[in-house]
Formats: sequence, C-alpha cells, structure tokens
Amino acid sequence: MPTTAASPGQAAAGRSGGLVLVLNSGSSSVKFALLLPGSGERLMEGIGERLSTPEALLRVQWFPAAAVEERLPDGTHQAVVARVLDHLAEAGHCGAHLLAAGHRVVHGGERFSSSIRVDDAVIAALRSFSHLAPLHNPANLAGIEAVSAVRPGLPQVAVFDTAFHQTMPPHAFRYAVPEEWYTRYGVRRYGFHGTSHRFVSEQAAAILGRPPRELRLVTAHLGNGCSATAVRDGVSVDTTMGLTPLEGLVMGTRSGDVDPGLLAYLAGRTGMNVDELTQALNVDSGLEGLSGVGNDMRTVVAAATEGNERAQLALDVFVHRLSKAIAALVVGLQRLDALVFTGGIGENSAVVRSLVLSRLGFLGLAEDAEANAGHGRRTEGRISLPGPVLALVVPTDEELLIARDAARVIAGV
Repeated sequence: MPTTAASPGQAAAGRSGGLVLVLNSGSSSVKFALLLPGSGERLMEGIGERLSTPEALLRVQWFPAAAVEERLPDGTHQAVVARVLDHLAEAGHCGAHLLAAGHRVVHGGERFSSSIRVDDAVIAALRSFSHLAPLHNPANLAGIEAVSAVRPGLPQVAVFDTAFHQTMPPHAFRYAVPEEWYTRYGVRRYGFHGTSHRFVSEQAAAILGRPPRELRLVTAHLGNGCSATAVRDGVSVDTTMGLTPLEGLVMGTRSGDVDPGLLAYLAGRTGMNVDELTQALNVDSGLEGLSGVGNDMRTVVAAATEGNERAQLALDVFVHRLSKAIAALVVGLQRLDALVFTGGIGENSAVVRSLVLSRLGFLGLAEDAEANAGHGRRTEGRISLPGPVLALVVPTDEELLIARDAARVIAGV
C-alpha cells in the first residue's frame, strides 16, 4: 500500500516540525493521539475512560513500546487533558513542539463547511448545534474547554464530521417535509463520518494515480457505525446518514432506515414513548437486534457459518442494504470509477466485501478472490479484477486527517 499522500497544507505542517494533539471527546471517554502531521508518524495514543466514575482510568501508549496505565481520581475531561499534557512534557514534547490541539466535532450544522480555528464565536455556534447532536457536541465542547483551561495559549482547531457533506446539493440533503421544519428547525440531511470519507477518497485518488477532480467514487465506511458516500470530483454529493447518524445502513446496534410510522405503531402497541423507541433503534437494533449474538461482524459471520439462522439473516440484511445503497449512490455520480471499503468491517471482512461485490457485477465489479482474501495489502488496495471499475480497501486514519487540518489551519494555508 502506498504511503499516505500529501495534501495542501501538509508541507507547511512538515516544515513547522510541530506536533498536533488530536482529541475525540465523548461523554464518558476521551481518545487522543499525538502525531507529526507532515509525515503521519504517530508518537502516542491512548484513552481516558469511565469518566465521571470512581473507576476513571487513563491509558497511554507511546510508540514503539512504552505503555502507561493510571487511575484518575478526578475523572473529568480536564483531568485527562492535564495528565496527557504532563506525559508530553515528561517526554520532551511540550512548548514549541506542540503546534495545536485538533478536535473531532460531530456536528457543524450548515455553518461550517471546513475545519476552523476555535474562538469564542465558534464555541457559541457549537453550543447552538447541540440539539442536533445532544450525545456528541456537548462532549466535544468539554474537550475544547478542557484544553483551554489547562493550556489557554494553545491554538485549537475544530474538524467536523458533517463538513465534508456540506457540498451536497439541495435535492440530496432536503427531506420532503413542511418547509418550516427546515427553515426553523434545521431538519435536513447532514451526513456524518465526513473525516473518514474525505481521507479515504483522497487516498484512493493517490492509489489510482488520478486527481480527485476526475474521479467518481463510492466510499463505504463500515464499522459499528456505517455510512456510504458518493464522491464526485473530490466532493460529497450524497450520503446515507441524515439528520442523525441513525439514518441509512444497518449498523452494529443501529437500525438504519425504518418506516417513520413504526414509532407511532409501536408506541400504541407497547406504551413506549419516543425517547424509549429511539433508544431501542440506536442501541438494541442493527446486527445486535437481528442476530442475537452481538454487534460485532466477526461474531455474526462466525455464527452464520455454524448455521445460526438469525446470524445469517443479519448478515444477509446488512449486505443487501449496503449493496442497494451503493448502487443508489451511483445515480448522483453518473458513472463509477471505484468502490472504496474502509472502517473496521470494510478493511477486515473479506466475507462482507465478497458478498457485496457479488451483488454489484452490473456496475462492472468482479472480485479478485485472492486479493480480497489478503485485504488488498499486496495489490495496492485493489480487491477486484482489473478493469475500468475497481474495488479498493483503503485504511482510514481520521486522526491523521484532523492533525493535518489543524496544522493547515494554524499555518493559514
């Protein structure tokens, strides 16, 4: 597999020699990584988990070998950031070495179509979007505020999951609902996983040796959360997720698309309210709900192979819905140059990829069984037979994209 291709701004990052601390802050955890954005080298990564509980824990992995695990008596986002910065200082990566903190932010609404340096106005805007991502944006803000408290002079950059999809045309992002729902409440399709879709589409262009502006791609990010995106001439023109990450493909514990009438029907039959039903669609559905064996595709495939009918059904539904979505996304491309698989399932499940490709032969795709079994590692990512339309496996690296965007924004490129 070729090394990750340089994008505009990476040269500036490389020249600076600065490091970027990347943070992905959740409600009960903070994932972090320390990267050299120019080369893509990862010096450290880790997680603060079980936050706001007496069992709060910090795990730090330095590369190539050193690992640290410690309790966090004050299990807050600020405590995680403080201890991570302590570890950086102890390793000699403080002061001028640390260029910026880059944050994954789930929802940027319609306001943010690119990564941006954080200031008071940006923070206020992110708060205003919290109703669109109540489980994510407040936690992302907690990470930003933690860095401000511990290192007030350190520049910070917000990188949005939704930004890549702000190029979708209205016919792709609007719902056929009352106009006021859009103009007053922001009800539209926003899309998510944008950092991953953007990263792998750029990498696919480098693998194919063609500029992004000439390519028509479908990128399939498949993990516990799943989405697929139509990338035309380097920009997103359609995607499967919508107002929330619940819409679209079957996922680990999320249902994906269901009839909206299901909510009223089940409320009347079960007495459950909308919050309870939405919770069930988010955490008790998908592979978990269908298979009865869990939300991990490896477990589902193994159980299906052993004759478990529910697991086989879960696999069949997952593959059918994914294949149907990929084919539908080609409508916005008018032709397909490559189908790109990424994410935990996309990068590692030869079974899922094989089943999908077997359903998409009419698009010009045919599996190279040997290359697919090897996850494309010896064929520069290619898992299909050579031809005008290719299927690729491209490992995603959202942390690297966030680090490079942070370096680019701080450098003013």
